[in-house]
Amino acid sequence: MNSPLALLGGAPTIIQPGPHFTWPPGETTAAAVLSQLGQGISIYNRSGVIELLENELCDYHGTAHAILTSSGTAALHSMYAACELGPGDEVIVPAYTFFATVTPLLHLGAVPVLADCDESGNLDPQDVVRRITPSTKAVVVTHMWGQPAAMQTLKSITDEHGLILLEDGSHAHGATVDGQRVGTFGRAAAFSMNGPKPLSAGEGGFVLTDDDEVYHRVLLHSQYNKRCRSELPSGHPLYRYATTGMGLKSRIHPLAASIALDQLGYLNDYLKGRATTAAYLCERLSELPGIIVPERPLGVRASWYGLPLRYAMNELDGLPIERFYEALHAEGCHEVDRPGSTCPLNLLPLFQEPGPLFPEYSERLNYSPGAFPNAEAIHRNTLKLPVWHRGEDMPLVDSYIDAFRKVTENYRDLL
Repeated sequence: MNSPLALLGGAPTIIQPGPHFTWPPGETTAAAVLSQLGQGISIYNRSGVIELLENELCDYHGTAHAILTSSGTAALHSMYAACELGPGDEVIVPAYTFFATVTPLLHLGAVPVLADCDESGNLDPQDVVRRITPSTKAVVVTHMWGQPAAMQTLKSITDEHGLILLEDGSHAHGATVDGQRVGTFGRAAAFSMNGPKPLSAGEGGFVLTDDDEVYHRVLLHSQYNKRCRSELPSGHPLYRYATTGMGLKSRIHPLAASIALDQLGYLNDYLKGRATTAAYLCERLSELPGIIVPERPLGVRASWYGLPLRYAMNELDGLPIERFYEALHAEGCHEVDRPGSTCPLNLLPLFQEPGPLFPEYSERLNYSPGAFPNAEAIHRNTLKLPVWHRGEDMPLVDSYIDAFRKVTENYRDLL
């Protein structure tokens, strides 16, 4: 068969070698790291670059407190511990998220209760209501791929039922709903700053809160000694534990903090660039059969950690997504991804049979495939693109669009 498709012997659309998306950019970031090397690579208290970055995060989000951690997972762990989630507490969490949104709860003895997602891939408020029991203590929301969840509705639900609302903003730095930033809707929020996140530290995380008690307990869980001794009020009932805290150390490295502090100064510009690119990609790709682009609701600004595209194989005569994906990669679209570890948690062995790692959960977690049909359908049919933010990347963006068009125009050759 003669076909223009690269997978079948034709010339690829994109010959530019990868990677086609790198992070973090900029010479100022390297300069910030070198400067910090000369100042010190270990900070035990809230001073130097740690204090500067925490202050800037508070100013950016309009919160009273920000506590830096070594990772987003550590931030989630400390946030849950600080909210006193533990044995006997049920916590409603998204079925569709990266597993670290949920796994820290297992180390605290709380029971994660998975809930399905809506068409955006975010937590479905109606399913949350169905899963509330007298043992429910909190609801955790992830903003998938940087698209804010239905926060006003979810906040109304948690307020009505007297539940703690917590956010995992790891995909959604700077995203807003009606002008209010993600991470400021509930009692506390945790963010990751690893790798290509909208705000990157290389590796790192942070907790945001306006609640003084949550702040003090996050310090006791993740910082101990000098920070706790200097920041907990001497009259606090837990002050006598300041030296040891809970015995865990999750401090961010000063070099990572210097990366994030530099990057935070560019975040709004990055988000503007991403918004422009995402709108352009959605406009052009929506013209193609088999591709469903995400909705962009009025009043909502996404951070576009990624652009999730829904594949509609019924529009391409049942062509399997695996074959479509293979054809795109052959055309040189190396950054097109089918998310793997970010998936419906009921598909992971840890949530089907946790006993070998967490014996106490042997009878408490036994999810199985098929339990969350929306999450599973969205995951199964999602192709994810990075969202470039620089004007000089637009020719590459056009090349990706051309590759998608080429495959959709010639899909019958793949059947």
